[in-house]
Amino acid sequence: MNHNHPNWTRRKFLGTVAVAGTAWAFNPYTSWAAYDTDRKIKKLVAKTIGFDAHNHMDMPYNAADFKIQSYELATELKTSGLTGICMTFSVDRPKLNQEGEAYDRFLANLNEMDAVLKANNLTRALNYGDLKKAKKAKQQIVIQSVEGGHFIEGKLERLQVAYDRGLRLLGLMHDGQTTPAMGDIYTDEPQFGGLTQLGMDVIKTCNQLGILIDLTHCNNQAINKALEISTKPMLISHTGLNTQLGKDEKMAKMMMPRLISKEQAKIFAEAGGVIGIWTHLADTALDYAKNIRAMVDIVGIEHVCIGTDTKMAPPSNSNDRFAKKTNQSWENSKDGFYYTVIDAMLKTGFTEKEITQIGGGNFCRVFDKSTAK
Repeated sequence: MNHNHPNWTRRKFLGTVAVAGTAWAFNPYTSWAAYDTDRKIKKLVAKTIGFDAHNHMDMPYNAADFKIQSYELATELKTSGLTGICMTFSVDRPKLNQEGEAYDRFLANLNEMDAVLKANNLTRALNYGDLKKAKKAKQQIVIQSVEGGHFIEGKLERLQVAYDRGLRLLGLMHDGQTTPAMGDIYTDEPQFGGLTQLGMDVIKTCNQLGILIDLTHCNNQAINKALEISTKPMLISHTGLNTQLGKDEKMAKMMMPRLISKEQAKIFAEAGGVIGIWTHLADTALDYAKNIRAMVDIVGIEHVCIGTDTKMAPPSNSNDRFAKKTNQSWENSKDGFYYTVIDAMLKTGFTEKEITQIGGGNFCRVFDKSTAK
């Protein structure tokens, strides 16, 4: 039987069952419902620009180490159902020890990502138009992202270099402080009143160039100061509400400084920002969908997106215990990440339109406005 035939109907399906006289081991109505849901999921994947606003592709800084690794990015992306990811790396681990080291690491990683994209027959999106073209052509694509402005080292002209190399998303801060400092990190004691002059100048320069600013890792003062300065909407790519703590108390305690309050989430959303929900503190896909729902209930449907903080394609020989693959975000996941999430969102009561917005529409909106000249 071809259940995908355009003229197939519930009546014909049940009629076939009756004529065949088969002893079904399951309820045919339940079977139809499962098939109907599956078809709806595939339809949403097909029409949505599904995007992960924060997905790690950390590379070794040593070229010799990089050459012996392989990254199945295209395969994993296709399996996931997503149109693309913000392909993100950072340079502040291990600890930076001397001036110029962060910039060297930055350039080394960009060179390696050039090689990964070439090997996987993928390209970087430089604007929203590139995302739309990729979707129309049924191709996957990435947005180049870096977590932390350590490579800048007080030299704003390096942002132009980064832009010319395809960078379109800058996480202002990360776990380690930049040199010179750009502002207050949410896991450190505040000391800069939010942002330093350099931090403010970086935001202004990114606005001028067309680079989307990500305020994850910034404390509340830094976020609010950035909202005063920026002329374009911004992103908090990966976090969750500080009321959605999951079942692992130890993990929740560790993550608490990295979560956002309802009050701060409202402030950011009212300024036009979009907040990405990570997969941490969600033991199942349904838990993840509920965490998305909790944020939507606070800030509204137009201000939430996906930002997993996972790794779409860690190197094949990686021993990194934190290298959790996006398509294996939850135990016993049988389908790709986006298929699984859409299924969970449908079960949580989200409409098709809402899933389209959260799955990628909201991220695309701020990306478009931030990168437009």
